[in-house]
Amino acid sequence: MIDFLIIGGGIAGISAAARISALGSVTVLEQEDALAYHASGRSAAMFEQNYGKPATVELNKASRDFHREADVLSPRGLMLVGSKELAEIFAHDVDDMHLEQITLAEAQAMIPVLDDKVVDRVAYDGSAWDIDTDKLVQTFARIARSNGAAITVKSGVRAITRTQSGWEVVAGNETFEARNIINAAGAWVDEIAKMAGIVPLGFTPLRRSMARIPAPGGHDLSSWPMAFGAGEDWYCKPDAGALIVSPAEEDPTTPHDAYTDDMVLAEGLARYEGFVTEPVTRLISSWAGLRTFAPDRNLVLGRDGADPSFVWCAGQGGYGMQSAPGASRLLADIVGGATPELPAPTIAQLSPQRFT
Repeated sequence: MIDFLIIGGGIAGISAAARISALGSVTVLEQEDALAYHASGRSAAMFEQNYGKPATVELNKASRDFHREADVLSPRGLMLVGSKELAEIFAHDVDDMHLEQITLAEAQAMIPVLDDKVVDRVAYDGSAWDIDTDKLVQTFARIARSNGAAITVKSGVRAITRTQSGWEVVAGNETFEARNIINAAGAWVDEIAKMAGIVPLGFTPLRRSMARIPAPGGHDLSSWPMAFGAGEDWYCKPDAGALIVSPAEEDPTTPHDAYTDDMVLAEGLARYEGFVTEPVTRLISSWAGLRTFAPDRNLVLGRDGADPSFVWCAGQGGYGMQSAPGASRLLADIVGGATPELPAPTIAQLSPQRFT
């Protein structure tokens, strides 16, 4: 009998495995061939402490030391680009993310292709960092395995049955018996809940597309910050000598292996082009991922209100990588009966109990 059966091998599931494996036996089930295949493997991950709703910001703060000790952060910086037509939205973003306004000359020194005929206001945060997502996933996996956790791939869940002693889960060609289920299935969390006879919480997967383009104007992008438009209707970020550009769309969809909508991608690239002097002439590649949110866009961490042996680790949305250390620590505290370090109001905002 397994103490904790974790369904999902993305950043949510593997970070939960690392923390909870100190409390009992753990098995992770991942339906794909490798960990972090879906949203976790398609993230333009940044650590921006003030990015997200208040409860997410608290998780980000609680994650900072782990990220530093795991050596997964590298300097990047974050730039907000605006125009007079977007003045009100720009001001809101500056206040919401605690950014500092800088001059256009200072901004062009960092990103030379900004179009001064359009851009008339810029804000910046030099404390934003790139996250080495693969290293972070592997760090959590190594911790989990060192605590005796088993990680199985190609193990898509086919059936879940409640038993007197816990749960019986059929995944791949095996049957697992567990005292507790940790539902960390990303876009599929409500589907897993339905299979288990648990009331779904109303999660919505939202598609986000990305394109990788050649370095604009042949510039060296290594020191460019990540930049996004006011209201986050596009963003760009250096990536191994090229530039990732996203429309930053949030189109509701169903759980699936996401792919881009060419029209949405073209519209997003056009919005990006409206603020720079170099046109997009070709794509190197493109892809899409699903960012899954609860109805209030807060993460959901904790035991289900109707059945405490069913534990939610869900709704990471676009904050999974940066908040994973804090979120998994909180989940382990809740599951293990320890007193969490986070304030009670934050825990309440993240609890599944808020939906009941």
